[in-house]
Amino acid sequence: MKEGDLVFIPHGSSHWIADKSTSRRIPATEYVKARDTGIRIFSSDGEQTTITGGHFQFDDQPIHPFLKDLPQVIHIAQFETEYQLLLQHCAQLILAELNNERPGSKIILRGLAEVLFINIIRAYLEQVVPQTGFLSALIDTRIGKALSLIQDSPGNAWTIDALAKSVGMSRSVFFNRFKRLVGETPAVYLTNWRIRKAKEILVINKDNISEIALKVGYQSEAAFNRIFKAKVGSTPAAFRRELV
Repeated sequence: MKEGDLVFIPHGSSHWIADKSTSRRIPATEYVKARDTGIRIFSSDGEQTTITGGHFQFDDQPIHPFLKDLPQVIHIAQFETEYQLLLQHCAQLILAELNNERPGSKIILRGLAEVLFINIIRAYLEQVVPQTGFLSALIDTRIGKALSLIQDSPGNAWTIDALAKSVGMSRSVFFNRFKRLVGETPAVYLTNWRIRKAKEILVINKDNISEIALKVGYQSEAAFNRIFKAKVGSTPAAFRRELV
């Protein structure tokens, strides 16, 4: 890494840190522990280097194909493009909040972390044009539009025919391209997205289960309960109780 670089490790792969190629390679967990206890691992006569680190935590049931398709390591070298400059500014704001913790800092840091994550992906897509996987689906004009329709309106009675017509494709071509790029059929993706949205609603408001079922596209509460339990491992009501 050089000054201004950013490294993102989406799947938590083991990694190490060293101040130069001939130094002992320090596992990340050991480095964090030493930092927290005030122990200096690296010491030299060179200029001081500041590294800002953190982690993201994702809901993993069900795992979104977007996360599954990210590479083991994303290395954003230098800050030259628009998105990379945004990354630099965001990192500086995070560092300022960490160094001067004030009321509301945790809320600000959470929001900055989300902005940072989005711009990491944007900067990555400027460096690499994926040919397969969910990222390639996002930048595909028609499949990307279909994904937006599902995500923006999960309560609609979507069918493969309706989605294909909405993006100007034949049913068979749409189905095959969607499955190839996303890694899931339109029906599986729609179901998983509806369950994700249902979990969000269960967390943030007190709507009854039948109302939530309708909001995410299920006319039958019994069907919603059955699919939710199959995906999450508990009924919507039990999931909500576990949050209390």
